[in-house]
Amino acid sequence: MSRFLSLLYGTVCYVMFLGVFLYAIGFVGNFPLPKTIDSGAVGSFGISLVIDLVLLALFAVQHSVMARPGFKQWWTRMVPKHIERSTFVLVTNLILILLFWQWRPLPDYIWSTESDIVATIMIVLFWAGWGIVLVGTFLINHFDLFGMRQVVLYFQGKEYTHLEFVKRGFYKYVRHPLMLGFIIAFWATPDMSIGHLLFAVATTGYIILAIRFEEKDLISLHGDDYHSYRSEVSMLFPLRFRGSGGVAESPVPSDVE
Repeated sequence: MSRFLSLLYGTVCYVMFLGVFLYAIGFVGNFPLPKTIDSGAVGSFGISLVIDLVLLALFAVQHSVMARPGFKQWWTRMVPKHIERSTFVLVTNLILILLFWQWRPLPDYIWSTESDIVATIMIVLFWAGWGIVLVGTFLINHFDLFGMRQVVLYFQGKEYTHLEFVKRGFYKYVRHPLMLGFIIAFWATPDMSIGHLLFAVATTGYIILAIRFEEKDLISLHGDDYHSYRSEVSMLFPLRFRGSGGVAESPVPSDVE
């Protein structure tokens, strides 16, 4: 693939991601969209449950398998390294679009608040969660995370280099702020349906499991440096507040984040 086509391919994948990301916010938040987590035709509870679980499992398997170093080593024999990340983003986009399209609502409510104050707090937390996700991507390197840096460097004829990580912002307090942001956004709702609860429970479980796999890879890659980072900073919740100055080894741009 030529440099120009690689750049075009990476750009299309990135722009597609932006659209999918924005739609995901509306999907989870039940905004007025063609399809959301609680909208659409209501079918059999059992069939709907199975379909939703299959869609969630498909995302989990794809996202985890394609993130593993062993798969990347095999995959890049066929896919050029400079577009590997963009291809990962593309496949993720397609699976999320499938999930949005085929998701079956389970609209009976687990809870529905009648308090305006509680509803406002939930809405604020919902937006705060997505804000943490977005800001967190820029604290590592937004464009590296979604494949643009790789194709731009290739277009410029430059060699790709891994990023140095400065322990800054959210990363001073939690090792995976993007995952924390997702958890907050998925759970913060004034009206929790069965379908939304299924989505929140399944994605939270996946996040915790995926972090375990990712950190094994990071320990293998960075050794004692990442062990030190783990001992200083909590995984998801800021329960330990230690010295925040200086540079710490990175949870390099994450494949599950």
